[in-house]
Amino acid sequence: MVARCSSSSIQKFSLSEITPSSDAFCRRHIGPDAEEEKEMLRTLNLQNIDELIDKTLPSAIKYTRTLEMDEALSEPDLLEKLRQLAKHNQIWRSYIGMGYHNCHVPTTILRNILENPGWYTSYTPYQPELAQGRLESLLNFQTVVSDLTGLDIANASLLDEATAAAEAMALCYRHNKKPKFFVDKNCHPQTISVVQTRASFFGPDGEGLQIIIGDKESFDFSNKDVSGVLFQYPDSSGNIDDFSELVEKAHDVKALAVCATDLLALTILRPPGEFGCDIAIGSTQRFGVPLGYGGPHAGFFAVRNKGNLNRMMPGRVVGVTRDSQGKTCYRLALQTREQHIRREKATSNICTAQALLANMSAMYAVYHGPKGLKSIARRMHNATLLLAEGLKRAGHQVENDLFFDTLKVTSGIGDVSDILERANQRQINLRVFDDKAVGVSLDETVKEKDLVDLLWVFGCDSSVESLAANMDEVPEKSILNSTYKRLSDYLTHPVFNSYHSETNIVRYMKLLENKDISLCHSMIPLGSCTMKLNATTEMMAPVEQAQGYRRLYEELEKDLCEITGFDAVCFQSNSGAQGEYTGLRAIRAYHEHNGEENRKVCLIPVSAHGTNPASAQMAGYQVQVVKVEDNGNVSMSDLRMQVEKHSKDLAAIMVTYPSTNGVFEEGIRDICDLVHEHGGQVYLDGANLNAQVGICRPADYGADVMHTNLHKTFCIPHGGGGPGMGPIGVKKHLIPFLPSHPVVAPQSSRGERTHPFGVISAAPYGSSAILPISWSYIKLMGPKGLAHATKIAILNANYMAARLKDHYDVLFIGKDGYCAHEFIVDAKDFKKFGIEAIDIAKRLQDYGFHAPTVSWPVSTALMIEPTESESKAELDRLCDSLIMIREEIRFVEEGLIDKANNPIKNAPHTQDVVTADVWDSPYSREVAAFPAPWLKGTAKFWPTCSRVDDRYGDQHLVCSCPPLESYDYEKTKSFA
Repeated sequence: MVARCSSSSIQKFSLSEITPSSDAFCRRHIGPDAEEEKEMLRTLNLQNIDELIDKTLPSAIKYTRTLEMDEALSEPDLLEKLRQLAKHNQIWRSYIGMGYHNCHVPTTILRNILENPGWYTSYTPYQPELAQGRLESLLNFQTVVSDLTGLDIANASLLDEATAAAEAMALCYRHNKKPKFFVDKNCHPQTISVVQTRASFFGPDGEGLQIIIGDKESFDFSNKDVSGVLFQYPDSSGNIDDFSELVEKAHDVKALAVCATDLLALTILRPPGEFGCDIAIGSTQRFGVPLGYGGPHAGFFAVRNKGNLNRMMPGRVVGVTRDSQGKTCYRLALQTREQHIRREKATSNICTAQALLANMSAMYAVYHGPKGLKSIARRMHNATLLLAEGLKRAGHQVENDLFFDTLKVTSGIGDVSDILERANQRQINLRVFDDKAVGVSLDETVKEKDLVDLLWVFGCDSSVESLAANMDEVPEKSILNSTYKRLSDYLTHPVFNSYHSETNIVRYMKLLENKDISLCHSMIPLGSCTMKLNATTEMMAPVEQAQGYRRLYEELEKDLCEITGFDAVCFQSNSGAQGEYTGLRAIRAYHEHNGEENRKVCLIPVSAHGTNPASAQMAGYQVQVVKVEDNGNVSMSDLRMQVEKHSKDLAAIMVTYPSTNGVFEEGIRDICDLVHEHGGQVYLDGANLNAQVGICRPADYGADVMHTNLHKTFCIPHGGGGPGMGPIGVKKHLIPFLPSHPVVAPQSSRGERTHPFGVISAAPYGSSAILPISWSYIKLMGPKGLAHATKIAILNANYMAARLKDHYDVLFIGKDGYCAHEFIVDAKDFKKFGIEAIDIAKRLQDYGFHAPTVSWPVSTALMIEPTESESKAELDRLCDSLIMIREEIRFVEEGLIDKANNPIKNAPHTQDVVTADVWDSPYSREVAAFPAPWLKGTAKFWPTCSRVDDRYGDQHLVCSCPPLESYDYEKTKSFA
């Protein structure tokens, strides 16, 4: 029998029932659901979220329209669009070289590090007790660099090779204050360009360090006015030359020698440390990191331990120290944070490194070990020797007497057009030097078929087999048959000789991952350095090159312009601090073009990010500090005095909005107008754009240029301290002054760069491979979702502040009693009882949380930013933890527990401490390790070490893998 429905019960079929919901991603990205949102609003005595925005955001800057952007895509639709874009890319074999080489990314490292949120959602390891895994891995990275370069100490990565070269130039000048810097003409072109750009405002009185590009044989050292020399080894054309005489000449005049080099080549090539170099720089990209259309890739920097160079080295350095129990452990060394300490006197503005990529490269070295790396290098070198022989037989001239993997070839058949045409037929990219010469660089992925194709491209009739049959086991032209052969050992530490099977490397990676807290465990409530969900769909973006990427860039630029109100976006700067520098240089170029070279004063509020004054100083500005009022706002009276005093020389103001103190200042439009009235430009620090998307636009209220931290607002993974990216948005009048590139001119449909000030990064689009992540986030959220995320971020912060205000002193609340997306709780009143902000941060680890930002921007306080992606339950758990810690402080205040020996001062409590046979603390083991009910069972995260001794580490600077007797290696080995 067939059941029949009455006509009154029949419902119309809806297409929405079979269409993926376009707001599903938004609902999953944003933590609180509708009911939780209502509960938090009730706590704040508000009717709806728009009422909150009205009370926090000045009405004069409120954006009242909906962003004119494409509506949100569903996740399946987004992935399909990515696939369609990728079809516009042509994936050719590239043998261009210049520091970029294809490589095999071990799939186990790809899966367990690059694609693993346990590695890519962790924060910079400023709280070392929760970061021992990544710190150990970065120490491995430093050891790889130090061993292979033959130098004493290396840092934990820089942004790229060209940036590292610029930092080396700066270090040379700081070391001896001499006004010239020599660069060998055979360095990579992008490296030369970045060094020239960065040199502009070094030197005496900030007038610029003179960069001399030339031949090492003819350079005259007789004036003894050279701070350093930079050369490439092997050079950009592939030649391996003897630079020992250049190094000796430099040392004779007290200059430093900087060697840009290739770590893989150094497995068989004499390292720079063995012929006297003081500094070695380069890229670790070919150690298992995808090309990604130019980045991100980890640069490296190593120095000789003489003349205090180790203390002058830029960037982050992982050091060995001990914890309160005397156990060996790791932490970031002091110079890591120097830009926040020294401000405009800082030697560098570096804030972001390339931690995630450095960890991949370190694990690549661990996986292959010294024998494996040497085997890869020999295989590539032998293939290049074979190719060179074939090219000679075809009548071409190989310009290199000695080489590793790169050849410069002068055509024996006239110009190179025929060679390039044949290369196009086989979809092969070669480097073009001129109409007579091309370059070819081989890499780890080259197989016999690739050599066959290359020989055909150059018109060689000989087969690979016949060429190989007529070559000696170690050919005469081989590095291994020369005085340049490496004789010294490297990577002898057991960590590089124990994990070569997939089983062992997986266990080692998991062992390190399990030592660290990440967003997989709990929220990371860092004010001013937002840590929020990086969705899996966003991370599935393609890394191919060319036309599909270009379309993606154009769409992302269009969306960012709509979100911010600016007229164009430049993607070259691959960190926030580099974005600051880029924007300030564009402003300076603009003033100089207008004949106002005198405009060199940059106003910076005292509450600004520490990188702001450092970036201004590097861009050649005179920094003038603007006072802030007791409520944290910029002092308008002091600002008026400053702009009037410096009116003729005013270049810019750098202002953070919402303020660094977490408040939407009422006078932001007045600040911008006042600076403009006196001829200055407004640089907006975009660190807090997360609180503005969809509700106000920086360009509308007066900003001329702004960098955007993509990992903060647009969800690229923080990666434990990088990759980062700081693209800058500019108004129309600044477009002509945006940076260029010597190899690939950046393209945009939004205006020509007719007066570029220089070059910022090694790659034309910076860390290109991470741009699809932000593109995906914006497409998935859509205009309404982006605005809603901003509102929820503000709601979450205000809800937490409301819950904590009866327990802590909450600073810098706006005029209506509300904060923006972050807030500050002060601990200064606890100091008389021996409790400081850092103690609260360490005790939070026992509750399963990473600390908020500690002692900045207020030295006695914690700055908390919950973001929009945390649920009310997680917010409550953190609030409950802080409230319970406040009760523990009260026990100290009332004398119920010892001032020095209490759970806060002894925090964090490790598993070893809590399970020790002897327990002599005046509180229970349960109070130590399980102070909250949710920690019982499987939810407990154990810090790996007790409180780290920073002072000991700074006094005993050890920055490579320690000897086995210093830690329990056998316990680690047992996991493998």
